[in-house]
Amino acid sequence: MSRLEEEFRYLMIQNTVPLNADGLYGSIRRVSLSFTSDCGENIEDFESSVEEEQQQPPQQEGSPEHRAGSSLLDDRSVDLIRPEAISSLKEIADRMIWADYWRELHQVYCTVRRDILDECLSILGVDRMSIEEVQRMEWGMLDDKMKKWIQAVKIVVRVLLTEEKLLCDQIFAACEELKEECFTETAKGCVMQLFNFGDAIAICQRSSEKLFRILDMYEALADVMPDLQALFSADSRELICGEAEGILKRLGDAVRGTLSEFENAVQRETSRKPMQAGEIHPLTRYVMNYMRLLVVYIDTFDLLLDDGGMGDCADKDRSERGESDDSRYLGSMTPLGRRLLVLISYLESNVEEKSKRYEDGAMQYIFLMNNILYIVQKVKDSELGRLLGDRWIRNHRSQIRQCATSYLRTSWTKVLSCLKDDGFGSGSGSSNSVSKMALKERFKSFNLAFEEIYRVQTTWKVPDPQLREELRISISEKVIPAYRSFMGRFGGQLEGGRNAAKYIKYTPEDLENHLLDLFEGLPGPANHPRRKS
Repeated sequence: MSRLEEEFRYLMIQNTVPLNADGLYGSIRRVSLSFTSDCGENIEDFESSVEEEQQQPPQQEGSPEHRAGSSLLDDRSVDLIRPEAISSLKEIADRMIWADYWRELHQVYCTVRRDILDECLSILGVDRMSIEEVQRMEWGMLDDKMKKWIQAVKIVVRVLLTEEKLLCDQIFAACEELKEECFTETAKGCVMQLFNFGDAIAICQRSSEKLFRILDMYEALADVMPDLQALFSADSRELICGEAEGILKRLGDAVRGTLSEFENAVQRETSRKPMQAGEIHPLTRYVMNYMRLLVVYIDTFDLLLDDGGMGDCADKDRSERGESDDSRYLGSMTPLGRRLLVLISYLESNVEEKSKRYEDGAMQYIFLMNNILYIVQKVKDSELGRLLGDRWIRNHRSQIRQCATSYLRTSWTKVLSCLKDDGFGSGSGSSNSVSKMALKERFKSFNLAFEEIYRVQTTWKVPDPQLREELRISISEKVIPAYRSFMGRFGGQLEGGRNAAKYIKYTPEDLENHLLDLFEGLPGPANHPRRKS
């Protein structure tokens, strides 16, 4: 029997089909679509992204088929042992089983095949690592390990273990019990090594950049759970699948915890340097693009967030913000939709606080308009719009209009007050009675006020062309008619006189042309209107 045992070992080793990275990754391309468009790729660390004013994480308009774990098995056939050797191995196995040497047979098979599967894991980039090693790993390297794990889970379960099961069925057809024991013993170490890494990730320190990769891991493991159930039987199924379900639960907890940590980070973010031109804050860009990536995983989130009390959180937050409690609106939203409503309200509150750092009240409203509009556009042009609904979009467009009204009042009231005729000609009712000195002072005050606004607000930036144009039109509709009327009533008393051009510096057309320079983010501070007519 010793000779048969050695012959069995020799045939197993000699006829093992060499597997390389290309071959294994080729098999996964037949199992699922390419992993190269992972949604979480290059998501920056939250704090450093905002601090460094990086504009946005990648905008991955992900449909489910672009994600890890989203497509079905096509052709998973991979030969682990050369087919021509199977019959010889089965013949030796049959003889050893009949001679009651099944224990030795079991040991030889499991020893050889375990080593091969370990080698396959190494080829796939899944190395044996302690929890401490995983937790100490720098993010870039860890991210790469997580991506490889996601691929490895599918390759191992749907390709390698499926073929290993078939191999056991063929070689140990004479003994059902040995068939199951050999497969379980061979597969267990490989599967547990995968699980250990998943468990280490689940308990790692939570940070926003890890969320999408953890979601990919969760989906990949959830996707192969039916395959695991089918591969193992009886006690081994309870052991392996029970462990897998535990890892899945802990990964789900990590997703929820990481999302909560991200929400807290949005609330706590306190970058003190205001945007010089009142532009869109990096926090706004980061959070909105992050949210657009979150909705790619809507089905997974709705599963993980269901019954998580998110409706209560949204009610509480809306109550704190003084908004009416519309239970039907909240009730119509998905669990992820309610969670995003909370997250976006945290962002809005933070943006509102940041606006107060501007000493110029008008600039506060420009900053708010820029950021609210950016939020609305990101919602409207993505799946976020469906989740939050038309009502949310209408309410926020109304907020932009309110900010525009407040901006006009704050910024242009002083200019417009110079064009009122109160106090002029009140005694006789005739404009001829107006003091030229008073008129000169009034024109001078207007010029100074307008030029100061021009000097300052040409350096401000409104990136959206439509909003920029609407603001200019609103200003023009208020200022130009008032200036033209004032000029018509009183300009003639100074025209033709000494130094008239010193006071009547602009025609209405000049002013209209100068308004076109507002909100362009021109370099300051030397901006000064020049007569263009």
